[in-house]
Amino acid sequence: MITASPPTAPPPTATAPPGRNPLALAFALARRRPALLLLNSLVWLVVHSSPVLYGLFMKGIFDALSGQATASYSPWTFLALALSIDVLRIGTLAGGVYVWATYWAELVSMMRRNLLGYLLTAPGSRRLPDSPSEAISRFRDDVNDVGEYIEHWVDFWGFALFAVIALAVMFRVDPLMTALICVPLGLTLVLSNALRPHIRRVRRAMREATGRVTDFVGETFNAVQAVQGAGREDAVVCEFERLNVVRRRTALSDALLAELFKSVNDNMVNIATGVILLLGAGAMQRGAFTVGDFALFVTFLPRLTSTISYLGAMMVQHKRTGVAFDRLTTLLGDVGPEVIVADADLHLRGDPPSFVEVRPARRALERLRVVGLRSRHTDGAPALGDVSFELHRGSFTVVTGRVGSGKSTLVRVLMGLLPREAGEVWWNDTLVEDPASWFVPPRSAYTSQVPRLFSDTLRENVTMGRDADDGELDAVIRLAVMERDLEMLHRGLDTEVGSRGVRLSGGQVQRSAAARMFMRGADLLVFDDLSSALDVETERQLWEGLFERHAGRSVTCLVVSHRRAALERADQVLVMDGGRIVASGTLEEVVAASPEMAELWGDARAEGDEAHVPAAPALVAR
Repeated sequence: MITASPPTAPPPTATAPPGRNPLALAFALARRRPALLLLNSLVWLVVHSSPVLYGLFMKGIFDALSGQATASYSPWTFLALALSIDVLRIGTLAGGVYVWATYWAELVSMMRRNLLGYLLTAPGSRRLPDSPSEAISRFRDDVNDVGEYIEHWVDFWGFALFAVIALAVMFRVDPLMTALICVPLGLTLVLSNALRPHIRRVRRAMREATGRVTDFVGETFNAVQAVQGAGREDAVVCEFERLNVVRRRTALSDALLAELFKSVNDNMVNIATGVILLLGAGAMQRGAFTVGDFALFVTFLPRLTSTISYLGAMMVQHKRTGVAFDRLTTLLGDVGPEVIVADADLHLRGDPPSFVEVRPARRALERLRVVGLRSRHTDGAPALGDVSFELHRGSFTVVTGRVGSGKSTLVRVLMGLLPREAGEVWWNDTLVEDPASWFVPPRSAYTSQVPRLFSDTLRENVTMGRDADDGELDAVIRLAVMERDLEMLHRGLDTEVGSRGVRLSGGQVQRSAAARMFMRGADLLVFDDLSSALDVETERQLWEGLFERHAGRSVTCLVVSHRRAALERADQVLVMDGGRIVASGTLEEVVAASPEMAELWGDARAEGDEAHVPAAPALVAR
């Protein structure tokens, strides 16, 4: 049987946290795979520094051909050596691409694993700072920025070695000319440093604009039917165009800075070449500069310029990586960036360990006590204010109220899906410190107001990877009142439900989510307006089946609803208004005590009468 322990959040490294400096963070990440780091550094050291030999052999060829300097070998020997260096460099480059791709894949996969692992398993409640689509862009683009920064450092040593040797050789040939050539190259670094603040600002703006476009695309796909029903296709297209105009402008600014560096560097090559031509001609006339020396300078110069260009790009990437780490840390919310670069075993070599599910110990619910629960919306406005109530084992409690009264917020804060500002939650005599990790099966199961299904079969959406026999599946399907639906689906439980259950009706999606919850076998069942897309008769069958199944084992239900079938079964009704409980008790008591509840109950009875539901027996406290 496949069991799983939820992946634990990656622990911080044993060493001191590296801080927020991009260089320290990148180094902490890079040294997670020291063997691959060393291999990459050595391979690319050879690739980037070997052109030094090529320049020296070119000098030998032209000196031998011109006879201006004593050559130890013939031109053909130097040519053969130059070609050999090229062949060696090409072979090393091919191997370097392979080892770098391996190293890159491990680094970016490790970062993404750490991000996802922390978001899924870290204690406490958290909200994403932006939409899920924007979070995906951070997983993709910002993680890639960090990987590119490490790539710059892997290349750095080869470029640096080439520059040091090349400048030393050139200085021995002609110190003045070498010094003059370095002037325009140094200007590139000065320009890079001057533009660094703009680079960081433009890169952040570009990332944010891209995130808004990604977010809008995701939201549009989710609301296609609503857009079509409202006839607002043109308005959606106009808004999409507006967002893309902003994104295009910011992307253009970002690309303009990159092209500015490239243009400056290219022109520096031309300036330096001009210096060589002007000074070299006079030196050759004096016999102080050979044709081979000229070939050496011209061979080294483009590579030196590329090295300076590379250093400028590295400075740019340093700023971009700072932005990337800031955005990724904001995504995590309550921890520092050391979590992102923590070590993790990806099991890329060999079979991964078996997926072992570790459930918390079952602690039978006798009483759930909520005291002074408070919460706020993201804008700081109060969402819940001093909410207190109790649930007893085997009870059926309904939370009701007008739209926007705080019903869904209450259950989401209780379950740890939204952060709480104050208050206590007691499970029997145990204070629940972290509701998000406590209210999970087998203690509790939850179905949201808008259930989410995966793009998989109905069977997988119900079992969620559990091994379940046909008898267990049949039981939860009957309990969710889905027998007739399965008969209509062309492949029954093996029917693909499509993206977010698009091939199912709203009621089928809700009942599929209910079946998934029933499969968990939890003591406390929390329904957030489960019946909103169900007809009255189906809802009545669902509640009757639930109590019939658990006749021998008390199950406790907390139900957000305004429907008659749920209210009539309630032992306790909590009436909410403005984020507070304004009335509580049996249905008869709250109808008598609360004018708002009396109106809600009148609407619920009218809805039930219209559906021809037989009148329920007299209300008694269950």
